[in-house]
Amino acid sequence: MIISDDNELKKMKAVSQAVAVTLLKMQQFARPGISTQELDEFGGDILSEFGARSAPRLTYGFPGYTCISLNNEVAHGIPSPGRILRDGDLINIDVSAELDGYWSDNGGSIVVGEDLHGHTPLVDASKNILLSAISRIKGGVRINEIGHYIETEARKRGYLVIKNLGGHGLGKALHEEPFDLLNYKDPDDKRRFRKGTVVAIETFINTQSTLAIEQADGFTLLGNKGGFAVQHEHTLVVTDEKPIILTAVE
Repeated sequence: MIISDDNELKKMKAVSQAVAVTLLKMQQFARPGISTQELDEFGGDILSEFGARSAPRLTYGFPGYTCISLNNEVAHGIPSPGRILRDGDLINIDVSAELDGYWSDNGGSIVVGEDLHGHTPLVDASKNILLSAISRIKGGVRINEIGHYIETEARKRGYLVIKNLGGHGLGKALHEEPFDLLNYKDPDDKRRFRKGTVVAIETFINTQSTLAIEQADGFTLLGNKGGFAVQHEHTLVVTDEKPIILTAVE
């Protein structure tokens, strides 16, 4: 969507704070010994306190309030009572929701408990690349230049990007134009960011894979060549200067 007035911006800020606070509290709650279903239900309760509804449930009939992906899962991991978090697990939590007809989306990866496997540099790379990429977005900037920046910075650190996943527009629905805000430079993509547009920018960074493959459950995505996966995501409004990051916790 394109923000047309202060009321729309206010509504987008409200739903964005709901998902941002939920993500933060879920990351703080995640610890060795709990199941991903426990973590998901904890997040679902927080969304309910805001009056918000899980976007993946509403849109896709997803079997959870949030997507919780572990270690080698690129995205859309299904919460389960049998998946118990352990020290050193790499976990991604993706929280998206609807509130009063407006939709917002954010996500982040963390290491559970003690970093036994040295995943912190991968997590930090994804987080820092996302924020740096967002700082470069303004009206008129080519969409594919941001993708080029994300891939270039990932490769500098020895990592790869997933090329068939990316960010998207949103606002009045979970996914809207512009679609396919990819993590690499597509030379055929001539689009530019437009002032006032609401977009979700995501990093999909991996140690070995460049493609995400859907599994038999219809949701979980794994890398085509294995490896560990991280994702970070913010919803923002494009301006003529620095974007407004709606999912920054206030």
